[in-house]
Amino acid sequence: MFTLPDLPFSKNSMPNFCSANTFNFHHDKHHAGYVNKLNDAINGTELADQTLGEIIQSSHQTGNTGVFNNSAQHFNHSFFWDSILPFGGNDPSGKLQELIQRDFGSVDDFRTEFTKISTTLFGSGWIWLIQNQEGKLEILPMPNAGTPLTEGKSPLLTLDVWEHAYYLDFQNLRAKYVEEYWNVVNWEHANSLLK
Repeated sequence: MFTLPDLPFSKNSMPNFCSANTFNFHHDKHHAGYVNKLNDAINGTELADQTLGEIIQSSHQTGNTGVFNNSAQHFNHSFFWDSILPFGGNDPSGKLQELIQRDFGSVDDFRTEFTKISTTLFGSGWIWLIQNQEGKLEILPMPNAGTPLTEGKSPLLTLDVWEHAYYLDFQNLRAKYVEEYWNVVNWEHANSLLK
């Protein structure tokens, strides 16, 4: 059975990006809800012995939408908490910086493209920075519970653009939420995941 992970930071540590009130709802209600529904759905089935990644893959392949949505959202949210941190932001360094410059032209070009995609994805979903099978970096917009795991691509960084992630703080101003994201990006975590 799966458990809700603790946030790797305090809820009041990023007030300009996400208030403690939003974290209370986003982590303690929404993410917890996905974990609880996933556990209820797999309890007593053969899925109960599988890893989260295996459940995501098998439920996606078999069209088990309920299990897929909750397992993928558990993975996506857990990944999102590791993609942000207080006093993050600035620019990436090391290998990640080199690959971003190689594949997007510059860090500024990457940030501009990621921002544009994040603000124009229709409805709810996730924006991912991924590394594909050839080692190239891509920005992957995925609606709803979409996750790069079903595409055979390695996630490095994500931004949650579901309204529950930002509406209490920014209302309909998703662009302002995305702007603040660049001040809390956990580049070191992304760097550590490079192949």
